Parts: sequence; structure tokens; C-alpha cells
Amino acid sequence: MTTNKKSVPMREQPPEERIKNFNEVPYGYSEEEALMEAERCLQCKNKPCVSGCPVNIDIPAFIKAIREKDYQKAIDIIHETNSLPCITGRVCPQEDQCQAVCIAGKVGEPVSIGRLERFVADLELEKKLRNKAKIKKFDITKNNINIAIVGSGPAGLSCAADLAKMGYNVTIFEGFHEAGGVLVYGIPEFRLPKSIVKAEIEALKDFGVRFVTNALIGRVLTIQDLFNQGYKAIFIGTGAGLPKFMNIPGENLNGIYSANEFLTRVNLMKAYLEGEYDTPVLKGKKVAVIGGGNVAMDAARTALRLGAQDVYLIYRRTENEMPARIEEIHHAKEEGIKFYTLTNPTRYIGDERGFVKQVECIKMELGEPDESGRRSPIPIKNSEFIIDIDEAIVAIGTTPNPMIQRTTPELKFKKGGEIDADEWGKTSIPGVFAGGDIVTGAATVVTAMGAGKKAALAIDQYIKSLLS
Repeated sequence: MTTNKKSVPMREQPPEERIKNFNEVPYGYSEEEALMEAERCLQCKNKPCVSGCPVNIDIPAFIKAIREKDYQKAIDIIHETNSLPCITGRVCPQEDQCQAVCIAGKVGEPVSIGRLERFVADLELEKKLRNKAKIKKFDITKNNINIAIVGSGPAGLSCAADLAKMGYNVTIFEGFHEAGGVLVYGIPEFRLPKSIVKAEIEALKDFGVRFVTNALIGRVLTIQDLFNQGYKAIFIGTGAGLPKFMNIPGENLNGIYSANEFLTRVNLMKAYLEGEYDTPVLKGKKVAVIGGGNVAMDAARTALRLGAQDVYLIYRRTENEMPARIEEIHHAKEEGIKFYTLTNPTRYIGDERGFVKQVECIKMELGEPDESGRRSPIPIKNSEFIIDIDEAIVAIGTTPNPMIQRTTPELKFKKGGEIDADEWGKTSIPGVFAGGDIVTGAATVVTAMGAGKKAALAIDQYIKSLLS
């Protein structure tokens, strides 16, 4: 067993090259690198990393299989609880979950669990491994019971995968023209190539999961309509896609986007492929991005790749309070994003044509902790200053779209617009379950997947109770 306290670094595109393209930034581990990193795992008997994983992958077991060069066994272990390993291996905040409780991290750096997961998942994607779960689909006894999934983001995909393996006929309804939810409209190509999302969705189709796109539930069909069509249970995983704004003067000027609209135009509608797609998107030269989460980092790094000369990330707390992944902050800094921390916009100033030309900001200081436990930012009097910009992107959070709430009066919602559901996804309507951001508010991909998995178990129990 190795005593190496440092993890094996992952090779990446150099910053000066990657800011000119939308190709994936990290290259992934080679076999030699993966084997070196796998040797660092202590194979703890109590497996704290498993309890740190929202989908409870047997992490020591799949790493042991890598050490033994049994990569087929490694991917089979991952697939026992995770239907989307190529995705979670890339975008999971492992540093706050499984790696945060890794025992190796107490004496050095934790094992790079996500990178090892990506290594074997990519081998499967390259067809060098068999998906045993997919082969086993021929042994699944169909029960001819129809289940509807509303939303094709990570919660819906995870719930659908588990229900399909249980023998249910699963149909996913997606409001956009392409399946994948936030995986396709929110996360940029350089962090999560869309070919990978497509491959994971195709694997679900192999299990018999049916996708219906351009079907906005709450508008095209209601929840009651789905019951009327013969679906015995419904899972709602529509996420939290309605953007928040600051409601400050000038916010309606031309050139000011929500991060949702900006990233949807670039990612889902392919505005980054200039010459191939006609999707309009403003390509500012001096761009302000408001916020400090992963979405803000995605927007800032995307604006840079679209040709911005200067991108200013404006955040009202310090870097230590930023909710973005450390890796994303590191990449943004490497790429030249300028950080204005302890800073908050107070108003936007427009030109004679109604386009934004400046943002006025005020300096902040941290006071006492707020209800979230983070210290509250307080404006410093007479500290206002101006930044010249020609585009602003607001990434300060999202809330659930109220469409289902408006058309489903008997469904109970919380004050913030989230569906009121218990830990298993049960809602106030029998047979209706919910999970992911629509229940918790904006969170992580793998947390949503965990909610989808728990709801699948609850749906199975609900259907069995109807039949008994």
C-alpha cells in the first residue's frame, strides 16, 4: 500500500489554449495515473466515503477493482447504485461529499474518488467495457404498469433508471426539445460534453424508457391529465429553473441576462458553435457576472470563451464563502477572470440606446452570521465605484417555475415555491412524488439523483400497496 499523501493530478488543457475553445478542460486519468491514485485508498472497513455519497456507491470496492485492473467489475459496482457515472464523475462536488470524509484526507490529500469514477465510466463509454446492467435488461420482467416522470434532469433520469430496472413502463416528459434538463442547458460543454449526456440518455432508452420532448407539464398537460392517461404514479423532478434578480435600478436595460437564459442560449441552443447555429447571444467585451456559485463560474468562463476581453466576477462575500467548487474557482482564476469580492451592484447605468454601459457597485464587509450560518454582508457607506461594462449576467440563484403549482391546486407547496415532500418524495397527492431541486431548492446533480433513487423505491412500494 502506498504512503503517498498527495493525489495524482489530472492533466488539463493549458489556460491560454482553453479560453479559445469549448473543449473539455480536464483530460481524465490515464490507466497508469488511475492505478497510482487507486493505490492511495486505505480500504477502510467502516467505509465513511460511502455514507458521504448521496447515491451510496461502494467506493472502496470499485477502487479495489481498479487496483486489480478489473475495470469491468469496477463499473459494475458503480452501476449498482449510479446510473450516470460519466456525469457524476465530472460534476459531482466530491470534495464536499465522499472525499470530505476520506480517511486518507486526515493525513494528506483525500483519494480522488471522482476522477477514478470518471476513469472507469469513460472506459465504458468508449465501449471497452460491457454495461452488465444493460445486458440484464433482457431478464427484467415487465409488469405493464405505467409511471410518468416530469422533467429529464438528474432527479428524473435517476428515478426513471431505477423504475425501469424494476420492470415499470417509464415515460419521461421534458419541456425542452432535448432531454437532459440542467445537464444540457446549464452546464457548459467544457465542463460536461453533451455527447456524454446523450450517451447516458441513450442507455436509458435501451432499458425501454420513453422520452416525450416539447411537453411542458402544467401547460400542455396537467398532473391530472397524466393520471387520466393511465399513469399509476408520477414523479416530478422539474428542478428550479426560474431565475432570481436583484431588483435594482437599470436591471431591465438591454445587455443584461439571467445566467439561465445566457447559458441556455449557449449550451442547449448551441450559440457557441458560430456559423453552425443562428442562436443570437450577446458577446460582450467587458462582462460583469453577479454571483459566486458554480453557475456564476460557468457564465463567466463561457463569456470569456465567446470573446470577452475582461470578465468581472462580482460577489458580495469573500472567496471563502463562495458556494462554487474550489476546482471551478481555481479554473476561473487561471483563465483570467477578475474577482471583485466583498462587492455588490447597486444600479446599472445605460447609454442613449438603452444598453448597459456601467455597473455601480458598493464595497461590503461581513457582519454577524445570517440564517444560513454565513456572515451577512453589510454595505460600507460612501464606498460606491463604477465599472465600465457592455454586458451583465445575473447568477444569484433560482426558484422553481410555478407552472405546476398554478395547475395543481391540491398539491402542497412551501413558501419558496418548492413542492412539500417527505424524505422519500411523497407529496400531498397520493401517487405523486417529487425530488431534486423542485423540493430542496438549487442543489447538486448527485443530490438530485439520490432523491430520484429514493423516490423510485417509494413509488415501487406505493404501487405494491395498490395491488395488495
